[in-house]
Amino acid sequence: MPQRDFVSKLHKKTTRNYLERVCEHDKIECGTIAKQYGKDYWDGDRRYGYGGYRYDGRWEVVAQDMIDHYGLKPGMSILDIGCGKAHLLYEFKKLIPDLNVCGVDISEWGLQDAKEEVREFLTLAPAQDLPFDDNQFDLVYSLATFHNFKIMDLQKAIQELNRVAKNPAQSYIMLESYRNEAERVNMMYWQLTCESFYSVDEWEWVYKHFGYVGDYSFIFFE
Repeated sequence: MPQRDFVSKLHKKTTRNYLERVCEHDKIECGTIAKQYGKDYWDGDRRYGYGGYRYDGRWEVVAQDMIDHYGLKPGMSILDIGCGKAHLLYEFKKLIPDLNVCGVDISEWGLQDAKEEVREFLTLAPAQDLPFDDNQFDLVYSLATFHNFKIMDLQKAIQELNRVAKNPAQSYIMLESYRNEAERVNMMYWQLTCESFYSVDEWEWVYKHFGYVGDYSFIFFE
């Protein structure tokens, strides 16, 4: 269960005003609206989430790194749990047209407004009850999703990930976390949807306790 970082280079490109999110807006209202995962979360005011999720091609480098690391080839299958608007799946499909891609999310708005090229491969479904067969996918991954689950749902989501993977070690989870007090406070200020608010060592304990054996990484609010 090694750490493998594919995403932090994108995360670090964004400038964030942590105090503004707390001091200039009603954080309770913002979090309540964000957790509906609707239009406001994806394409509304920045206080509610992404603030307009306009794609600029940034996920191509992540897709290529994952293709190289996991040895993805035409005819293989991948699953994105919490795919949102499916920008990463779009890049996988662009780089390997014969790759079988699937994505699930609980956001109707996100799926309806996903990249048109991969929209047909997306399904409205929760991570805790995936509509797929056992051992179906060559690679299963989830980015910035599992920290949105309470502990009992987190356990179910990890069990489902393991179930649908041909090899549970061939999987990847990226989450928000913290390593020190400054990052903990910044994360507390910035996050809108987080339910499992854990440090790196706590996440590593959770993974071991729930039987996750794949790769993992974190993004930090420095």
